[in-house]
Amino acid sequence: EKEPAPVASAPELKGIRGCSARIAIKDASVFIDRVPVLYNINWTINPGENWAVLGGNGAGKSTLLRLLAGDEIVAYGGEIVRELPRQGGVVDRLEVLRKGVRLVSDRQQATYTYDITGEELVFSGIDNSVGVYREPSEKELAQVTDILASLHLEFLAKRTIRSCSTGEFRRLLLARALAGEPDLLLLDEPFGALDAITRLHLQALLTEIATKKRLTILFVTHDVDEALLLSDAILVMGTAPGRILRQYTLDAPRPRTMRVLSQPEFIRVKGEILTLLDKEVTADA
Repeated sequence: EKEPAPVASAPELKGIRGCSARIAIKDASVFIDRVPVLYNINWTINPGENWAVLGGNGAGKSTLLRLLAGDEIVAYGGEIVRELPRQGGVVDRLEVLRKGVRLVSDRQQATYTYDITGEELVFSGIDNSVGVYREPSEKELAQVTDILASLHLEFLAKRTIRSCSTGEFRRLLLARALAGEPDLLLLDEPFGALDAITRLHLQALLTEIATKKRLTILFVTHDVDEALLLSDAILVMGTAPGRILRQYTLDAPRPRTMRVLSQPEFIRVKGEILTLLDKEVTADA
């Protein structure tokens, strides 16, 4: 059985109640059915950062997102502190956390059974409800219209979500998440169901929206080039149990073009990441 690799200690949590950190995780492990899925996670996400999470199957990437969203619990001895400025500061109550942290995932898409219109789906994001239980105000309708327009989804406003393609539905769920004006946006392989051209357009739009709204974004991907293009920092995770192998900071300003991938620093980082992931696959074989 493979021993968990040691990781560096997380930065101290001092200052978390100010603006120095948005999320701080210290010595956090997560067990599901008594099996460790995440082990000794130490990590700080600063305000306005875009993070990419890379790792093989079984690295606990989706579990990490659910932990941040409040759907998983840190085992005894660990700690997670979430400061969400739009929610008034450090958040402990789950109902407040759900307003400030939004998760878009395959699981959410697969289990959403309400047959409502695209406009109604996006509106439900304001209250973070599943389905629609009240009439929107004129201001809220205008907000929904603006969000749909920003993602070029006006044509889906009156269509039922069951009539949408997988990629269209995924984009509507992203619009729904943005409707809540969250502090932290969690995306589990957000571009996987999209064709190449749509993926490029949505990547550019998401970067622009995140900058304008001062969002902190964390997304899971299997595409190293995508991580290098879109993120300020990359978290590389190992498997059995999920743990942090390495963190990278990318200094090149965003938005970036494909040209950055040919720069020596990006070539070096990509090579190191692929080597780390390959070692994990070899060790698990």
